[in-house]
Amino acid sequence: MAKNNGSAGRIDVKKLLGKLSPYTIKKGLLYLKHYGPKEFFIRLHERFEPEEIPYEIWYPAYVPDEKTLEKQKKTKIRPEILISIAVPAYRTPELFLREMIDSVRKQTYANWELCIANGSPDDEEMARVLSEYTSADPRIKVKNLEENLGISGNSNAALNMASGDFTGLLDHDDLLAPNALFEIAKAASACPDCDVIYTDEDKVTTDLKEHFQPHLKPDFNLDLLRSNNYICHFFLARTSLLKKTGGFREEFDGAQDYDLILRCTEQAREIVHVPEILYHWRTHKASTADNPASKMYAYEAGRRAIEEHLKRCGVEGKVEHTPDYGFYRVTYPVSGCPLVSILIPNKDEKEMLKNCIESIREKTTYPNYEILIVENNSETRDIYRYYKELSKEENIRLFRYRKGFNYSAINNFGAAHAKGEYIILLNNDTLVLTPGWIEEMLGVCQRREVGAVGVKLLYPDGKIQHAGCVVGMGGIAGNMFVDMPSERTGYLHKASLLQDMSAVTAACMMVKTEVFRKIGGFEEKLAVAFNDVDLCLRIREAGYLIVYDPYVQICHLESRTRGAEDSEEKVRRFQSEIEFFRTRWIDILKKGDPYYNKNLSLTKWNYSLRALPGMAEK
Repeated sequence: MAKNNGSAGRIDVKKLLGKLSPYTIKKGLLYLKHYGPKEFFIRLHERFEPEEIPYEIWYPAYVPDEKTLEKQKKTKIRPEILISIAVPAYRTPELFLREMIDSVRKQTYANWELCIANGSPDDEEMARVLSEYTSADPRIKVKNLEENLGISGNSNAALNMASGDFTGLLDHDDLLAPNALFEIAKAASACPDCDVIYTDEDKVTTDLKEHFQPHLKPDFNLDLLRSNNYICHFFLARTSLLKKTGGFREEFDGAQDYDLILRCTEQAREIVHVPEILYHWRTHKASTADNPASKMYAYEAGRRAIEEHLKRCGVEGKVEHTPDYGFYRVTYPVSGCPLVSILIPNKDEKEMLKNCIESIREKTTYPNYEILIVENNSETRDIYRYYKELSKEENIRLFRYRKGFNYSAINNFGAAHAKGEYIILLNNDTLVLTPGWIEEMLGVCQRREVGAVGVKLLYPDGKIQHAGCVVGMGGIAGNMFVDMPSERTGYLHKASLLQDMSAVTAACMMVKTEVFRKIGGFEEKLAVAFNDVDLCLRIREAGYLIVYDPYVQICHLESRTRGAEDSEEKVRRFQSEIEFFRTRWIDILKKGDPYYNKNLSLTKWNYSLRALPGMAEK
């Protein structure tokens, strides 16, 4: 799970020693060879840093008790939905097979059918066990295939047996939580247009003694899905949609589920996420669940699946592997050469502004941009001398905003003078670190569904200041992975993956000019605080995505020009802006950020577990 920022650099030695075995040592040597010493030790620290709330303590308190399960059994869900569970089985050990089937039979929701395609008809032990279960429960159906058809062929055989409204995919040695189908049926009944449902998951050791590595997912996140098959387990789709898509394709074996999920989500009317841990993925020494180096062909198949998905969507993009197997980078090429307006407010800060502009000149390879500087009541001679120098530059324009400091009003004033199709909102206390930064942001922002793009911001010491923003964090909204060393990737590599977020900071944000003007720009009642979060939420409300792009890095000195909230007037203004934001966005604050997860902490910035009743957060 995510680690405490304050523990960065420390290793939980007890946890590390507990994992040592001949197998894990061998696996560690393979990772060392793949990553090299520096990257290996970064990942080792991330994996074995002390957890704020260890999952082995949290999980037993999380699972529903017997009273809750009994209540679910008596609850009638209307309309009642038949759920088919499709299982491709091949030489499944008897114990694993029984545990998988028993996990389905223990469901608190009874309207299901289990469809098992047996790809090993010559396995007498499997045949005996399956016969025993079909005799005991008519909801269990088995088809003995004449031969092993491979993972895709066996899976399609199981899908073809399904007659339910929805069909879910269950591996032959994994398990469902007893409340899985109840939660799914409830979600499906509440959303008539739902075509795809997915849940959270964790991993479990072969002997089922230890649950670990919970995957607590956001609601549907297009850019995250293009970066990694985060949906994975437990995935269900309307059976008619599965048949329409044609099921699994053997040319994507190894990532056949990724390919299917991409095709189903492309066509789904509504996609519902159930934020509950309802699927337990059993790990084996040779499985990709535990050893990503073991099946490189699977990750190449995943890369090709994303390429095919982009083609079907009519989107150009180059898909590459990242150093972390199973995680990908999509680079979107720039179409044409539209003008980009870089908008920088400034007061007095000559050296800071100069350094910012010089970093733009040094790192920018994009040919068509202008810089707009909005001067706000500067008092020093130095800055006006510098403005005079800048006024000689062809692509720099200067404007004077004469009223008092109001970040929103200043940027709205500057944006009104922007000639570009895209605006980059940029603080004067920033330094561009990434060559080609405009092309990277522009390629993403040009997509029709995208309204704005934010970047990874770093403090001068190299630690992260911003890797996306979560609404509700710290009470109102907060940046993620604050103070984490920039070489680290964080919980499930989220600090380093292109993904959709509810908000990003305007210290460096690209926005479509048309969209900015359509929604009325910044809210000027938010003079200082949360104006960028409000802007992003209104862009999302208008139907556009907000994308966090970690492939652009900016050094940010954060708020040096404005100063601290150190006067009674400033404190009062800050409180009034909090109240304004809370009133406007009370729904999302109550329901939770859709790009976060209700089981994650709103007081820690690193995807730590949220404390359950009776637990205290460190």
